[in-house]
Amino acid sequence: MSGIELKFLLDELTSSQLGARVKALKLATGRPKTRMLRSIYFDTADHALKKAGITLRLRRDGRRWIQTVKTKPKLHRGLSQVGEEENPAPGGRLCLVAIPDAAVREEVVRRVNGAPLELICETVIRRSASELSLEDGTRAELAIDIGEIHAGERSAELRELEIELIEGSLGGLFDIARLLFPDGGLRFSRLSKAARGYLFAEQGWIDPPLAPRNAEDAVLDQAQIAEQAARNLLRECLDQIATNVVVIRKLDDPEGPHQLRIGLRRLRSAFSVCASVLKCPEMTRLNMEARWLGQEVGRLRDLDVVANNIVRREAEAHADEPGLPPLADALSRQAGGLRDHLRKLLPGARAQAFLIDLARFVEAGGWLVPQDFGQTERLAAPVVQLAGKALSKRWKKVSKRAQGLEALTVEQRHDLRKELKTLRYAVEFFSPLYPAKRAEPFLKQLKNLQAVFGDLNDAAMIRAMLTGAEAPGAGDPTAQRAIGWVIGASQARAEFGWAGAKTLWENLDETRLFWK
Repeated sequence: MSGIELKFLLDELTSSQLGARVKALKLATGRPKTRMLRSIYFDTADHALKKAGITLRLRRDGRRWIQTVKTKPKLHRGLSQVGEEENPAPGGRLCLVAIPDAAVREEVVRRVNGAPLELICETVIRRSASELSLEDGTRAELAIDIGEIHAGERSAELRELEIELIEGSLGGLFDIARLLFPDGGLRFSRLSKAARGYLFAEQGWIDPPLAPRNAEDAVLDQAQIAEQAARNLLRECLDQIATNVVVIRKLDDPEGPHQLRIGLRRLRSAFSVCASVLKCPEMTRLNMEARWLGQEVGRLRDLDVVANNIVRREAEAHADEPGLPPLADALSRQAGGLRDHLRKLLPGARAQAFLIDLARFVEAGGWLVPQDFGQTERLAAPVVQLAGKALSKRWKKVSKRAQGLEALTVEQRHDLRKELKTLRYAVEFFSPLYPAKRAEPFLKQLKNLQAVFGDLNDAAMIRAMLTGAEAPGAGDPTAQRAIGWVIGASQARAEFGWAGAKTLWENLDETRLFWK
């Protein structure tokens, strides 16, 4: 047996409003049922089951004790898919030989290997459950779990929502989430209760400390088909985006907006390089929503960069320029106002709908177009075929934009910069499919050239930001001198780098195309 459920974290206010929302929507087929669930999780002293992706649990549900084994859980932005085996456990006693599935039973017994099983953690949950149904035939159980996790002498509160599929389409789970929370504020649950319990037992918290999430390599290998690889690329982008949305809401770390913007740019690049297998109206719509959100985040990120990475750097290097520190402070105050704006926008309805719809697109195959009869063949193509075509296409675009590089206008330089960035993301996406000794020299030369265009972009951004209508320092000669200093320094840095751009381009152009 396997279970598919969508999981969200709740706060006290949201959990108290859910019942009324379900009633108003008339989705429930009966009255909610409330019961207490006590779950005890067991493992060996060295956590052999956890290492194998196995969870062993005894649960008391009313007067019954049930033994459950869950195998290889997969959690992507709240969507949990697990294998699950249950059997009665009279008296609340473990009995491994009673596990119904022979293969699962043998695997558990092999992993335990005769070692004593110890209590790792325990949850005591009050569950209010209702069965919901949609007009398309989707049936799901909505469970609101409120209770505590215990490990040793410690305890922590947990509020969680689970929407478990009973019958119908996977996409229906996401439809239910949108109906229940139209006004925003949802947080995907990143961990199962068991995983939270282990973390609590081992480290004393039920969620890892919140921190900006950098991009990571997606799980790709040459045995995959194009559809599998594209889904894994999108999952990685979604994870980076969703995590950094929460980071911005909860922390002042300027790395949060930076990593969110990177995640949104990588998502749009993934849409581009996988367009041959994913392109459809929904992908186009999601791409536009990612562009909108990226622009909102980008304004804050640009201010953070100018205030902290550029003006303060100049202030530290040139203490004899008294206008630089106040300029940095003024820009930081502007950034604070944008951060407040973003913190109101991100939990809102539009941003939340984007995240839920993106998760649905990724997990429920939102790219499938029934009337596109050639799509099946394209989706089933080897991933190396997808990678080769995508990288060649991006390289061709870059080569075209780079013609006559020394004579490019400001607008043409900007267009080339964008093509280089998309090429870099494509290289980073697909390089795990190729030997590192072939891919790394190309990526190194690409990064060197990108750095030059980054300085050009910074110079243009600084000029626009510090000479616009909202620029700080109007009427203040000291501030105006500081602004002139920063603009001049950034322009000089950009021009110095541009002087070597032709050589850097030639180095990249002469580097072996590793995917050929």
